[in-house]
Amino acid sequence: MEELLYPDRLPPLRDSRFGFDLQWFAAEDEGRTEEPTELKLKKAREEGKVAKSAELTSALVLLFPIIALGIMSPYFLTQMKEMMKFYLTISTETEVAGESRLFYSFMVYLVRLVGPVAIIAFVAALISNIMQVGLVFSTKPITPDLNKIAPNFIKFFQKSFFSGEAAFNLAKSIFKVLVIGLVAYLNIKGEIGHIIEFLTSPFSYSFVMLSKMAFKILIEASLAMLFLALPDYFFQRRKHLESLKMSKQEIKEERKSTEGDPLVRSRLRERMRELMNQNMLQKVPEADVIVTNPTHFAVGMEWKRDSMTAPMVTAKGQDNMAQRIKQIARDNDVPIVENKPLARALFAEVDVGDIIPEKYYQVMAVILAEVYRLNGESDENVS
Repeated sequence: MEELLYPDRLPPLRDSRFGFDLQWFAAEDEGRTEEPTELKLKKAREEGKVAKSAELTSALVLLFPIIALGIMSPYFLTQMKEMMKFYLTISTETEVAGESRLFYSFMVYLVRLVGPVAIIAFVAALISNIMQVGLVFSTKPITPDLNKIAPNFIKFFQKSFFSGEAAFNLAKSIFKVLVIGLVAYLNIKGEIGHIIEFLTSPFSYSFVMLSKMAFKILIEASLAMLFLALPDYFFQRRKHLESLKMSKQEIKEERKSTEGDPLVRSRLRERMRELMNQNMLQKVPEADVIVTNPTHFAVGMEWKRDSMTAPMVTAKGQDNMAQRIKQIARDNDVPIVENKPLARALFAEVDVGDIIPEKYYQVMAVILAEVYRLNGESDENVS
């Protein structure tokens, strides 16, 4: 009861998955309480505004190149040996054949050593973005914007340093540093015995052991970052949807812009009904019989043995429309037969232009036979 009387005393909205206030990132404008529509989400995507976690991308960009370094380590060692041998040899020469030779060799070794890692990092970043948002191409984020060149500094500093989002990002960064430090501490502590042996061990042994230790720390740290990035991804999705929330007025305006003014739509529907009724009434003189209720329903039936498999409903109406159908039928000498159950059933079950169901064949045959008999036609027309 207290919650109903004093809503301001309600506890802050929290997300149990992350344990922090989602109100930190709630829509700033009052009244933006409605979930974004499909059109709003589509427009945001076209403008490059998508839910994406930079933490997940950073974790994959860190993990993939480290794995590549471990797998391709013999190749990198070979290239580094060749590079050192090349430059040490040049340093002993009295004359170096121009700066172009040094620049060319530098570029070759740079591509050989940095190229594979850079390509793998690029592929990792691409995979991460495709996994999160799919294929999105938009020039909107890189389009020059004067508001970004000359921003509102008060709002910028408030958002960057004195907002809940800034506090969350700071806490996230400190937590990442602590996790990486803990991973490094545990690994070094476990290998402290081998590290002491480096004082009396050959250089090659020390180099191999240090490389293994560093590789293990990097792998474990990147996996920890990847694990920590998953909650951030879901949080960024929630934050993105929160930022796109709409007010009821915005939804009303969007519906009006996409579907048109309600008054105009109502008039169009009314006009369409008038045209349909007019076309339907033009078919009444061609009907073979009008089956009536007799006061509430009227259904026009047509039967052409050569082109139809069964009688077809050509017109139907209720109340005032039923009276108009019967009046047109009288003016054009179309027979009117009263059959309350059949009139109700055909009006409810059969649309204009459709053949009647098989269960009504027998009763319809009797009615048409009677009509043809009164008109002096042969009963063969019915069979």
